[in-house]
This record gives sequence, structure tokens and C-alpha cells, in this order.
Amino acid sequence: MTKNRRKRFGCSILPLAMLVVLVWQSGDTRLVAQTENEAKPTKGLRSGESLPRGGPVPTTNLLDMMREGGPVMWPLALCSVIGLAFVFERLVSLRRSRIIPKAFVKRFLAQVRDGTLDRERALAVCAENNCPISEIFAAAVRKWGRTGMEVEQAILDAGERATNGLRKYLRVFTALAVIGPLLGLLGTALGMIQAFNAVALSDVAGRQELLAKGISQALLNTAFGLIIAIPAQSFYFYLVSRVDRLVIEMDALGQELVQLISAEEIQYKEEARAGRAAKSKRLATKTTSGEHEEGAGVRS
Repeated sequence: MTKNRRKRFGCSILPLAMLVVLVWQSGDTRLVAQTENEAKPTKGLRSGESLPRGGPVPTTNLLDMMREGGPVMWPLALCSVIGLAFVFERLVSLRRSRIIPKAFVKRFLAQVRDGTLDRERALAVCAENNCPISEIFAAAVRKWGRTGMEVEQAILDAGERATNGLRKYLRVFTALAVIGPLLGLLGTALGMIQAFNAVALSDVAGRQELLAKGISQALLNTAFGLIIAIPAQSFYFYLVSRVDRLVIEMDALGQELVQLISAEEIQYKEEARAGRAAKSKRLATKTTSGEHEEGAGVRS
């Protein structure tokens, strides 16, 4: 029994010992390799000189990136300035308070509904408020008393003109999203041409540096082209969605105005007013006849 246990113990300890020896040998091998690498001087560097931190492609200084990127970087910079200018312009111009002033819309519809505004005064109020929704209201008011289809058609025509004004300059973002990558591709091609020329014409000593410079120029142009295209396309989608929301809201307000000034609605209001007047007259007649009957009964 004791011999079997010793044999089992020996068989189990042998693989463990072999594993420890293998780990120890691999550790020694790594240490030797690391020592040799540290002992070797870095190729292309003098003694006492440290490795450069940044590498061949500048990424911290914008002016250095513009210089290293070549001549195509300046049209890319111009595209970025144009894109920023139109982004700020559209964000300011497409504010809801400029397109659909809440106070004006609420007051105008309430006064038309109450009958305190006639056609001439409504046109004057629309002229005082220079905004797209006032232009749509003015087009509808000019058809005051016409059929609902005529008023609605006038609103549609004015709404189309207002929509074209809201979508102004949006094509600039589409153009930048297309031109930016194309300019980046052009700069990439020029950089690769420069890199291949460096490999073909330079000696072995300076070939690597010239090759790295051409490749860095190609990468910088590609990166700048994408940096311009991605935000431009994103802002285009965002601004188009904002214009669509404003157009839907203006259409709903125009339909509400149609229900107030169309001939059918005016006729319905007049009939309802006449019905109320006739009803009040009948009530007054019944009241008068009842009083007469009560007076005759008292006399009798």
C-alpha cells in the first residue's frame, strides 16, 4: 500500500517539476532577449538620443499638420470654414421662434375665430410680422370668403415658397460631404506619388524618411477629408429633419385657418348665428305671449 502511494506521488510530482523547469527556462530566455534588445543601439539614432515621441505624422499642432499635408490641405481648410459658417447661419435661421412665433400665431387665430379681425386688418397684422407663417396666413387671408379648396391651394403655394426658403443653403452641406473626401483622395494620391518617387530616386540612407513623409501626407489628407465630410453629412440630415418638422407644423396651422375663413365655414357660422337669433326671437315671443295671457287671466 505504501509502495503504491509512493509510486503515485512520484508520478504526480514528475510533471509538476517538468512544468517548473520549462517556465524557468522561458523566463530566462525572455530576460536574455530583453537584455540584448536594450544593449543594441537603435538604428538611425546617435548615442544618448531618445526615440521621438510623435512619430512621422504630426497630430498635435494644426499648423504642422497643414504643412505636412501638402497643398491640398488648404482647400480642405477652406471647406471646413465654409461648413462652420453655414452651420451657424442655419441653426440661427431655423429657430422655431423665427419661423413660427408662438405669440403671433396664437393671437391671430384667436382673433379670427372671435371675429375681431376682418380681411383688411388681418392682412395688416400679417404684414407687421415678417416670418414664413405670416406669409402663409396672408396668402390664405387674400382668399377670405372663397371656397375651402381655393384657400387651401393658396396655402399650399405659399407653403412651397416658404419651404424653399427654409431649405436654402442645405445643398452646401451635401457639396461639402462630397468635395471633402474627393479632395482628401486627391491629397492621398499626391502623397503616394511622392512616396513612390522617394523610393525610386533617393539613396538607401534617406529613403525611409522620404517614404514616411509621403505616406504621412497621404494619411493627413484622407483624415481631413473625412473630418469635413462626416459632420457635413450629419448636419445635413439634422437640418432637413428640422425643416420637415417646421413644414408639418405650418401646414397644420394653415389647415386650421382654412376652417375659419373658407366660404363653407362662414356660411355655417351665419346659419348658426341666424338659427340662434331665430331661437332667441321665438323665446322672446313665447315670453311676451305668456305675459299677455297672464295679464288677461288677472283681468278676468
